[in-house]
Amino acid sequence: MNKSLGFLLFFLLCALSGISQEKGQNTQELDSMETDLRGKGIVVDSIVKRKINPLAPSKAAFYSAVLPGLGQIYNRRYWKVPIVYAAIGTGVYAYVFNNNEYNRFRDAFKRRRAGFTDDEFFDLTPDNGVTPTTPDFSDEALQDAQERFQRDRDLALLITIGLYALNILDANVDQHLKQYNIDDDLSLDIRPFLDYNPVTANPTYGMALIVKF
Repeated sequence: MNKSLGFLLFFLLCALSGISQEKGQNTQELDSMETDLRGKGIVVDSIVKRKINPLAPSKAAFYSAVLPGLGQIYNRRYWKVPIVYAAIGTGVYAYVFNNNEYNRFRDAFKRRRAGFTDDEFFDLTPDNGVTPTTPDFSDEALQDAQERFQRDRDLALLITIGLYALNILDANVDQHLKQYNIDDDLSLDIRPFLDYNPVTANPTYGMALIVKF
């Protein structure tokens, strides 16, 4: 138990360390675009360089797969972490509750079929230790109850797995969306421009494409 806890803490420290060192690594800038446009005589007023990490979405998904909520921390969406744990925790609680109830009714049903009358559902209100002739829960009621709790348990398991997968998908998509430029100054403008040929000294007329990111 102590070794498992130590391993988990070691992994969390490594993951958080990798998150803190992520800034400035594996980035792509727009220098080549700006140089190419200027070389073609296209006037570029301003290009705001943005750092893009193509591996960030995969890392966010991996962190959330290993530990739900860690990918949201990687994306700095801290407010999502309680939602993730509340959703998955509710699914786990529903699974455990229905599994325990299923085991109770299954054990009682198996003992009833074996000919015993000492299960917890045979006499819910014992009177002076006298065993009643008619059980409070019939064999059919025990069977119906265990089948119902089994269905609810399986449904809770499927929902929990779905919430776990949704946690991974959310971290991945959120990191993808964070790398899109949604600034208010996005614009595209076309203007005429005048240039001179350095060889012939003849003027060159054209249109300038102004891209603002």
